[in-house]
Amino acid sequence: MALYLIHNGAAAGAAAPVVVTTGTAIKTLLQLKPSATIIAKIVEWGISFDGSAAAAPIKVELVETSGAATVTAHAAADITKLDPAALAGGDPTTNLIQVGTTSTGYTASGEGTPGTCRIMDLQLIAPTNQYVKQFPLGREPVLQVNTFGRIRVTAAAAVNAYCYMIVEV
Repeated sequence: MALYLIHNGAAAGAAAPVVVTTGTAIKTLLQLKPSATIIAKIVEWGISFDGSAAAAPIKVELVETSGAATVTAHAAADITKLDPAALAGGDPTTNLIQVGTTSTGYTASGEGTPGTCRIMDLQLIAPTNQYVKQFPLGREPVLQVNTFGRIRVTAAAAVNAYCYMIVEV
């Protein structure tokens, strides 16, 4: 098993990663799809917003769905290897994490039909705040085979966000 960090954007280069607007309708900021025979554990996730004034809280969900959103596809370089097993494991997109516009990616352009939806964490977070959840060992939620992990938001007024998941596959 190896640990990987996936966030809602392309890998950082000379500039900081680009923030993503929440919009005011439900929006998937990050989607993860393990390979067809892999069960993935979400060991940590987080989100932060850049609102400058207190306002209505943003509904934030960490969910498992049976249907995909249409997202901007991640590439292998966008997935950060966090431990020696990951570093030794080569390209995670070849056999651990599926990438593509209906697999692992960020900034949904269409929510699709989520199908069966299982909530793994649910929060109301101020647009000026952030949230980080590290699950206790042995109590991490898992993404079942052929499902998608998503971080979704619904905001009353659009603000920008960063979010991430650390997964063990």
